[in-house]
Amino acid sequence: MKITKIIIYSFVLLLNLTCLAQNFELGKVSIAELEEKHHPKDTSAVAAILFKKGKTSFEYSQENGFMLQTVVKVRIKIYKKEGYDWANKAINYSIDSSPKESLDFSDAVTYNLVNGKIEKTKLKSDGIFVEKINKYWNRKKITMPNVKEGSVIEYEYAIRTPNKVHPRDWDFQTSIPVNYCEYKTFIPEYYTYNTSVKGFISPEINVVKNSKSINITSKERYKAAGLSPTTTSYSNDTYTYMETVSTYVTKNLPAMKNESFVNNIDNYTSSLVYELATIQFPGEPIKSFATDWNSVVKTIYNYEDFGPELNKTGYFEDEIKALIAPLNSPEEKIAAIFTYVKNSVKWNGLYGFYCEQGVRTAFKNKTGNVGDINLMLTAMLRFAGLEANPVLVSTRDNGIALFPSRTAFDYVIAAIESSNGLVLLDATEANAMPNVLPTRDLNWFGRLIRKDGSSSEVDLMPKTLSNVVVTMSYAIEPTGKVSGKMQRQLTHYNAMLFRNRVNGENQDAYLEKLENENGKIEIEDYKRHNEKELNAPLGEVFSFTGSNLCDVIQDKIYINPLLFYTYKENPFKQETREYPIDYSYPFTDRYAINIQIPEGYVVESVPAPVNMVMQDDLGGFKFLINVSGNMIQLSVQHQIKVPIVASDYYEMLKEYYQKMIEKENEKIVLKKA
Repeated sequence: MKITKIIIYSFVLLLNLTCLAQNFELGKVSIAELEEKHHPKDTSAVAAILFKKGKTSFEYSQENGFMLQTVVKVRIKIYKKEGYDWANKAINYSIDSSPKESLDFSDAVTYNLVNGKIEKTKLKSDGIFVEKINKYWNRKKITMPNVKEGSVIEYEYAIRTPNKVHPRDWDFQTSIPVNYCEYKTFIPEYYTYNTSVKGFISPEINVVKNSKSINITSKERYKAAGLSPTTTSYSNDTYTYMETVSTYVTKNLPAMKNESFVNNIDNYTSSLVYELATIQFPGEPIKSFATDWNSVVKTIYNYEDFGPELNKTGYFEDEIKALIAPLNSPEEKIAAIFTYVKNSVKWNGLYGFYCEQGVRTAFKNKTGNVGDINLMLTAMLRFAGLEANPVLVSTRDNGIALFPSRTAFDYVIAAIESSNGLVLLDATEANAMPNVLPTRDLNWFGRLIRKDGSSSEVDLMPKTLSNVVVTMSYAIEPTGKVSGKMQRQLTHYNAMLFRNRVNGENQDAYLEKLENENGKIEIEDYKRHNEKELNAPLGEVFSFTGSNLCDVIQDKIYINPLLFYTYKENPFKQETREYPIDYSYPFTDRYAINIQIPEGYVVESVPAPVNMVMQDDLGGFKFLINVSGNMIQLSVQHQIKVPIVASDYYEMLKEYYQKMIEKENEKIVLKKA
């Protein structure tokens, strides 16, 4: 898969900074900042980060040893009402660690300009909220007071955590402009981190080493012979070590703007990632952490809530034995077990590659998180004699797993290794099928883990084309009214997404929406086929009439032959694009249309046929038309053969869509004979 322009930097360069002398401190808001009406480099911005400064350091205490502390200071300008959301800040923090992780906000103030003077409104306790996410995480949120167009807000927050394995990612860029961003890390020589930056903008970097010392108090109890009392003596020792101070600075970063067919804009946002590689204290052996994918997945497999759960089989053995007893082929067993799990245990909506409650409890309660369900599925497939293994996945919302890291993943699915390749399964979604995963899973690559601890990369992106085939016949009356019949057939991902969409939806409500979305047509005789038969193409059939589908001007009728299936506008509007174009899955849209000309009319003109083939055969568009007597036959096909198109092809793709849209919007012209 060709994905270009995703720049990954290893921080080994020593660069000179020219911007550290600038003073960015809380409490020093200027009248000029409050008077500013719009961002000087982006007048469309609803808000902007005037500065954001962060510092992550190791703080030592006698009680807890080294703890990781991150302090962040932020100043934000609100330009428009649409930017009011930037006056709220929510941060998740762990409640499942020892010692406890803490999160505290401070110095939260809203500034406004009133009669030429700066007015300060401080955040009070009623603007701070804590909510429970799950048994592992809480969320603390602040809502800034007295926010108006023109306000400047400031706040500081500090996170203190024992988690030194994966310090929180630092984002330099976001969906609004960032004028100045600075991040410092202070790393003792005992800790080695892998550091990487993703995105298209690299920070300036300055690295220095300082000597630092900590004091440790030791006590020793001593009891002399005989009846002498026990005495306690104290000693203070000073330990000196080297500390690496790294400073990262960016200036004048543009807003990250979403474009069509981007799976997750955060994948391409300029940000910094730290991952612990080794720890070595004086006189102790080196302790390795995440250094490559094999060590990462081996560690995960050994988690109590992961690998050991795959070995538990007693709770399902009788059911699975009876289920597969009459079956012979591996395909039959896969289908039967997959359907059994989907029907037996419902997903509770929680992600995670580890089990939340354990496979036994989830099976008993008939509900579980992703780990509970798909590790259970894997265990059942193994019990049936299939070569099944878990596959770690980073979902689209979580971002692309570019670097070896235990925190890179947030999901797990099952895979069966066979002579015909991998069969991927996710039993959390009722309408999923083998190798037709929920779209949240379609995020480049996953990592398959075998029992022996080895692993391999798994391409999660679909290869099979998902089709939409539309067959339509309609007749045109001299008044311009159109009456016809339509049949639509959907396969693979198109079928799954349609089933998900209509699941539980009232049919009358669906038809009303369908009528409104398609030129206010009126639908009758609606039928749906294979809605529950997942292995069969899903179909819908209906008759329709419409009075707004063509134009009658004097003695001529102008028809858009595709009616309501016409592309109206180009989804690609940017001049240039840095991100890949992510369609999720390859597809073919095919239309076969028969048009009956009204009596007393003849064809004056029809669009010319077109056959466009994309560069490197990435896809293509065909538009063929034929006139025979009082009938017009139209065949149209739009095809994208790959799930992801590299940004190198953006200009070509944009031009392709423009030509396709222009062709689809050309009219058939009828005139009176």
